[in-house]
Amino acid sequence: MSEYQGKCFCGAVEFTVGGAPAAMGYCHCGSCRHWSAGPVNAFTLWPTSALRVTRGAEHIGTYSKSSMTNRKWCRQCGGHLFGEHPGLKLVDVFAAMIPTLKFQPGVHVNYQDTVLRMRDGLPKLRDFPKEFGGSGEMLPD
Repeated sequence: MSEYQGKCFCGAVEFTVGGAPAAMGYCHCGSCRHWSAGPVNAFTLWPTSALRVTRGAEHIGTYSKSSMTNRKWCRQCGGHLFGEHPGLKLVDVFAAMIPTLKFQPGVHVNYQDTVLRMRDGLPKLRDFPKEFGGSGEMLPD
C-alpha cells in the first residue's frame, strides 16, 4: 500500500494518507477558490480512514462555513491542510499538500462557477456528480 506524507507550511503539522485516492480533480466553486486564494482548487479525495495526523494535532484549527466541509489549517503558520466531508466520509487533501503523489485529475466540479476556463478534455460537471448530491450535468469543454 502506498503512503504519502504531507505537512503544513511551517512543518508543525504532519500527516500521511495511505492507499489510493478515491478521486482527483479540480473544484471551481467560489468557496474553494476563496479558501485557496486561487482561481481553482486541485483536490484529492480519500476515505477518512486513510488520513493520519502524525505530528502537531494540537496545532490544527477548524473552520466550517457549512455542514458539508470542515476545513483544517495550522494555527501556527495558517497553512492549509485538508478538508473533511463528514457526510461523504471523505477527506479532501489539497493536491499541493502531497508533493510525492502524482496528481492525475479526472474531473472538474462546479464548473458553472469557473473563472479560469481549462480546455483539457476532462469532464466538466455543472456542480457535483449525482452520487454526491449534484445534478451530474456535464458542461462543454
